[in-house]
Amino acid sequence: MKGWSGNIMRIDLNRRKSVVQGIDPNVLASYVGGRGLAVKILWDELEPGTDPLSPANKLVLAVGPVTAYPGPNTGKLVVAAKSPLTGGYGDGNIGSWVSVQMRRANLDAIVIEGKAEKPTYLYIENDKVEFMDASDIWGLDTFEAEDRLRQVHGNNAGYLLIGPAGERLVKFATVIAQKGRSGGRPGMGAVMGSKMIKAVVVKGTKSLPQPADPALSKIGVDAIVATKSKQGYPFWMRQGTTATVEWAQEASVLPTYNYSEGQFDYFDKIGGFMVEKNKVMTRSCPNCVMPCGHVVKDLEAQLSELDYENIAMLGSNLGMDSLDKAAYLNRLADMMGMDTISLGGTLSWAMEASEKGLLRGERLEWGDVKAAARIVVEIAQRSSEIGDLLADGSRMAAQRIGHDSWKFSMSVKGLEVSAYDCHAAPGMALAFGTSPIGASHKDSWVISWEVQTGRDSYAPEKAAKVIELQRIRGGWFESMVGCRFPWVEVGLEFDWYSRLFKAATGMDLNLANMADRIYALIRAFWIREYGGWSREYDYPPRKWFEQPLTKGPLKGARLRLDAYDSLLTEYYRQRGWDENGVPTKETLKSLGLEFTIPTLSKYVKLN
Repeated sequence: MKGWSGNIMRIDLNRRKSVVQGIDPNVLASYVGGRGLAVKILWDELEPGTDPLSPANKLVLAVGPVTAYPGPNTGKLVVAAKSPLTGGYGDGNIGSWVSVQMRRANLDAIVIEGKAEKPTYLYIENDKVEFMDASDIWGLDTFEAEDRLRQVHGNNAGYLLIGPAGERLVKFATVIAQKGRSGGRPGMGAVMGSKMIKAVVVKGTKSLPQPADPALSKIGVDAIVATKSKQGYPFWMRQGTTATVEWAQEASVLPTYNYSEGQFDYFDKIGGFMVEKNKVMTRSCPNCVMPCGHVVKDLEAQLSELDYENIAMLGSNLGMDSLDKAAYLNRLADMMGMDTISLGGTLSWAMEASEKGLLRGERLEWGDVKAAARIVVEIAQRSSEIGDLLADGSRMAAQRIGHDSWKFSMSVKGLEVSAYDCHAAPGMALAFGTSPIGASHKDSWVISWEVQTGRDSYAPEKAAKVIELQRIRGGWFESMVGCRFPWVEVGLEFDWYSRLFKAATGMDLNLANMADRIYALIRAFWIREYGGWSREYDYPPRKWFEQPLTKGPLKGARLRLDAYDSLLTEYYRQRGWDENGVPTKETLKSLGLEFTIPTLSKYVKLN
């Protein structure tokens, strides 16, 4: 096949052995790469009920058939495993030179299984693996550890690392690259830490896989030129996603005080214009023409790489009234190796719990950056009672302290929601509820469309729009693997991606069929690991139904449970899933997923 290398590297930490094997071409054609390939591997190879933090779990690094070729923002990969935070399928999309180096090593995926006897890092060069002693970098933050490794292996390699949070099995620990790229929100860093792997270093010296069409390079360059010619491109280069702060404030969707409100009095102190004013540089993933990492100086005059999500989650959602405070917490999170979204959601839950008198010890005040910074480190190191409590995320913390505190855990399936309040956004609430990894915005960022077309509606068109965006964002971009920003932020025509895929593989893109297959298999994985399914697993946080907004133009707004339930039913219908959210036999067969039926029949009644 063209475009793919057709190779998968398997690394057995127990035996300190590795092997490169071929991949069935039919699997590549059906699942493409990235997320699709990862979930197929995990479905096929994990025993049902596998403990996510046991040696039996597998960590998958996967690229796609367009990765590393010339084109807009093609330097990304997917890291996936069974999630310790949610207990279901977990993955993350991360920009890293590892993606390019994997392609140059002619590897479509790396599967890491077992557990090392002592702290180890993996040095992969083409089809060879060295199991390197990591004792001297175990315990270091991700910034210092990467510097140490670069002194050994140089800049012509890719690096993925975990920090103290991954080592201590914080359940929202992520994998870090380039001192600011972070991926794997549902605890992929903890999975890596459970295997005693501090870092994965990859160096490839081969040519990229041969594309089907030699014109691919020209198509990719033309797509880059088209991206840069878009009207919104200059403003994007100034502010990137941080401009969303002002938009979210105007739309009353800016998370404030643990999603109690949709507007923040000090939004202009943390927004895109403040970022633009204080920016010292921008950072990007490989092959990027739209850098999104806007770097400012934080409270300690250290560099911190920001985007909208971490500004909102560590700024307005915690009551932080200045950019340097949010930047400070963000840098600590990157150094410790933690997801800033779940960190912000968990800290804000703790602040609300403290406000209600439900936490022992000192009171955590909104906007107290010193206390928040101390707790960030305590979470990463599990070095205090509250740090250990919060290290498992807000859902599990709420289960431990009780008192109905689960009602203000802003999470779905255990994963904290991204930075968009949904008191008056039922379509976005549905997107959070049905995201394949928990409450992620990346799969279906429907809220901009929803604000423009009608926020009060629970009409079937909203379910259709969520699915349309899930197919493109969560199906295509997560499997090809690439970045969605040129398409979503400046309006690069999607046809460019279809042309790149065709030039790489020689295949026409059947987007709906491919994406629906991946989503149905991910849902099957959840059902298997949960031992059944309830539609309530697809509900957004209870607060949005029970505690209305108290200020702003949407004062009094809240979601209606009966209407949301009808919208969820419509979503299931359009997906070919039954009223409980389980794919029907007919749907599974039509998507080529017949092999899941015997397993699923053990846990649910298939219609």
